[in-house]
Amino acid sequence: MKRSKSIRLVLLGSVFAGCVPSNTQVTTTDVFTNNYYVPGVGYYHAPFRAWYSLPYNYYDSGKSQYYHGGQWSPAPFESVVNISSPTPEAVRQVAASRTDVRRSGFGSSSRHYSIRS
Repeated sequence: MKRSKSIRLVLLGSVFAGCVPSNTQVTTTDVFTNNYYVPGVGYYHAPFRAWYSLPYNYYDSGKSQYYHGGQWSPAPFESVVNISSPTPEAVRQVAASRTDVRRSGFGSSSRHYSIRS
């Protein structure tokens, strides 16, 4: 049986996409699969190379529509792309919006030292 190189690439990409630790910076060379979640940013939609508030092809029964790429439609979005690298704009969005990275200022160091006269 002959194996397809494209399938192998997708499977390897799927494994590596989940390997980005939460405390590292997302770059345009990273690869992510559909619905890769970043706290405070949202779900990655691979065909659109960006993050959105709802999962890829999320179905809203009240609207009877599917969500993909920031819009609603009556049918799910069908694409052969299920892994991609984010655009530079999407990388900036992640850097500005992440809630899983602790950002502390200079004020925390003053609690550890005291000056006695």
